[in-house]
Amino acid sequence: MPDPVPGRRRSRGIYLLPNLFTTAALFSGFYAVLAAINGQFEPAVIAIFVGLVLDGLDGRVARMTDTQTAFGAEYDSLSDMVAFGLAPSLVAYVWSLSGLGKLGWMAAFIYTAGAALRLARFNTQVGIADKRYFQGLPSPAAAAVIAGGIWVAVDYGITGTEVSYLVCLMTGLTGLLMVSNVRYYSFKEVDFRGKVPFFSMVVIMLVLAVVIVQPPLVLFSMFLLYAVSGPVITLFQLRRRRSSRKSQPGRETDGKS
Repeated sequence: MPDPVPGRRRSRGIYLLPNLFTTAALFSGFYAVLAAINGQFEPAVIAIFVGLVLDGLDGRVARMTDTQTAFGAEYDSLSDMVAFGLAPSLVAYVWSLSGLGKLGWMAAFIYTAGAALRLARFNTQVGIADKRYFQGLPSPAAAAVIAGGIWVAVDYGITGTEVSYLVCLMTGLTGLLMVSNVRYYSFKEVDFRGKVPFFSMVVIMLVLAVVIVQPPLVLFSMFLLYAVSGPVITLFQLRRRRSSRKSQPGRETDGKS
């Protein structure tokens, strides 16, 4: 097919730096699956969290270096599907859900399908959705809930069979939250390059210290609270809208038909 713009040279290459971070995140998900198959569940969940950090860096690196491309966006979505859609469900299945038979693989599939649908919907809403909020639980946060729960259990010596029904419920619910209309704060309006009060640095330092002391419990608690915050925010906004509609003039009726 001829080039629609005569004289223009097509760029056949890709930007290396942001795609290296995306590839590393993809490898983290791949490694998590291999580690779970070999019964190494703690390295598996740590790999998912490493992928989460790398996934947050690739987009920022692309924006800072002005290397954002359509290829990078598509590659990032495929990487997210492996690292945050497939890997957490398979790790949970191997660790706990396999003992539940069809119920276990159904919960794992609900999570995987929810992640795929969540990513597809996100890609179609780029540029038109409110940037302050995510529609549905983001797949990295959902993966952190699953991985964090398994990490806490392994750290406290709890076997997967002891909490299989709880893991089944948590896996299925996080999958449904990803495809729900529940709104989650995106933190995209936070200016990380601007100045902050000195006390903010003290708070960040204390948070990091707590995470280092007990990473499984702290990380799981943080992402679980974020997962719960979505329904709370949505219910609060719905209640506020209903209150504003009732307070508008002309809305009230005198009971006559």
